[in-house]
Amino acid sequence: MDLDVSPSSVINHELLTQILSTLKLIQSDYRQLSNAVERIEGRVNVLAGVKQLHDAAGDRQQSAPRIPALGSPAQEEGRSSPKASITSHPPGPAPIGKTVTIGRSSAPTVSSRIILTTYPGQSGIDPLVIHWGHLDPMQRGPVVVSRSQSTIRRRNAIGAHGGSYSIYHALAVANKNLDVEHKPDFTNTNPAVTLGPFPQWTDAKKIVSMDPLGHLAPWLFTKLIDEENVHIRPTIAITKAHMKLPEIEQSVQNGRLQVDGKICLNRTGELAVTKFAVEPVWYLPGVAERFGIDEGILRRSLFENTGGSFPELITRGDIKLFLPPIGGLTVYCFGDPAKMSDSNVRLALRVHDECNGSDVFGSDICTCRPYLIFGVEEAVKEAQQGGSGVVIYFRKEGRALGEVTKYLASVEQTVSHAQLNRAAIGIIILPLGASEYFKRTENIAGVKDMRFQALMPDILHWLGITKIDRMLSMSNMKHDAIVEQGIPIHERVPIPDELIPEDSRVEIDAKIHAGYFTTGKVMNLIELSEVQGRAWDDVDVS
Repeated sequence: MDLDVSPSSVINHELLTQILSTLKLIQSDYRQLSNAVERIEGRVNVLAGVKQLHDAAGDRQQSAPRIPALGSPAQEEGRSSPKASITSHPPGPAPIGKTVTIGRSSAPTVSSRIILTTYPGQSGIDPLVIHWGHLDPMQRGPVVVSRSQSTIRRRNAIGAHGGSYSIYHALAVANKNLDVEHKPDFTNTNPAVTLGPFPQWTDAKKIVSMDPLGHLAPWLFTKLIDEENVHIRPTIAITKAHMKLPEIEQSVQNGRLQVDGKICLNRTGELAVTKFAVEPVWYLPGVAERFGIDEGILRRSLFENTGGSFPELITRGDIKLFLPPIGGLTVYCFGDPAKMSDSNVRLALRVHDECNGSDVFGSDICTCRPYLIFGVEEAVKEAQQGGSGVVIYFRKEGRALGEVTKYLASVEQTVSHAQLNRAAIGIIILPLGASEYFKRTENIAGVKDMRFQALMPDILHWLGITKIDRMLSMSNMKHDAIVEQGIPIHERVPIPDELIPEDSRVEIDAKIHAGYFTTGKVMNLIELSEVQGRAWDDVDVS
């Protein structure tokens, strides 16, 4: 085959090469421009969010009670004192060690001694006052929990940022991988979308387990950060992402889910999603009220049952905020996030509690991953039809009892099955099945479930959700908690039978018998006792 080396051919090749090179430059410039636009959009979102908060406060200021400015004498006189049920202590040094005294204008004083706790009115203690639920963010105040030298005297919260990951933060400081005085740089970390403000944000009874201003904190309180060097961090982050799940790709291939190019992007089932990560911030009076207990009893239990880790729960009755060392939650929103709060469009919701074994590794002993995938698929369909689809993922492994307890209950079940199958020794051991599902857990942990869904609806209030058209959950506890918070649920959708793994019938039938919603049959105790899972024989590699 002869090559064409004519002048016209050479010119065409050079021209194509130049065109290709130009296209690559345009592509590179487009990426840079897109990144710049995203950064600008992020900044605009922050400015819009801050402005909307101030506007909302201004519009309602006439009807709002006047509250003295931060640090005013009237405010100092009005500071709340600890409840009688909370142990108090006179101002002064901690029982062991020497308290660091930090003056308002003096440089931080460093001490090698350990501060075990602090007390109201103690020298050097000047917490920023919080008016939880106030409509003006400046009067509401920031959540301040950092123990940096410039901030420790202004702390108005107990605990630490990061939830359960705060322990790794401490470890990083201890092994000198992290400077204890490190100050975060939040450049280009602005929320990816503008959300709210909603009336629920300023209702001290509706949101008690998260900070409604947590996504805007560093930008709302820049004056405090810049002028007083107070460390203020966000407790909520908002971003956009793509999601790929093999089951969703299969749904596309089977025709159950359609590619629309906006939410379901292609034939591989790639999904566009907006994600909200939320760390817990507890307003202790509100949490106590939500559970119907005294705040002092709550504080004492939190102190004693965490090994005395947070003595200020007892000594600082004036501090009403607590950042507990527990997992947070993540919201996955499909479609336009603004539609979540639009009562004129339909909303499909799945509230899901973590199950690492099933959600991540595909264990078929429960229905967790199948129900999660079903929730994602139905949420996407709702968004494609012009509504909103939301999946909220809580870190509450093993019904908040933890994976060890969950596995111990599983061991008890499977060992009994194995013993039954080896009954040739002449001893017949009846297997534990669905009828004993919750009893096994209670025998080990003392309680069947510690998720306590009373705080769960807070995130719905924060998102501006006022009604749920399709609740993709069978849980009676979740349903009741949401409805009790004034959010109606129009339809409850159980997991389809064809998605239930055979070995998970023990779990799902036990839950239905215990009160979970179903459109099918509720077994009696005799029928329930006949539902058995598999033994260990098929995984015995010894």
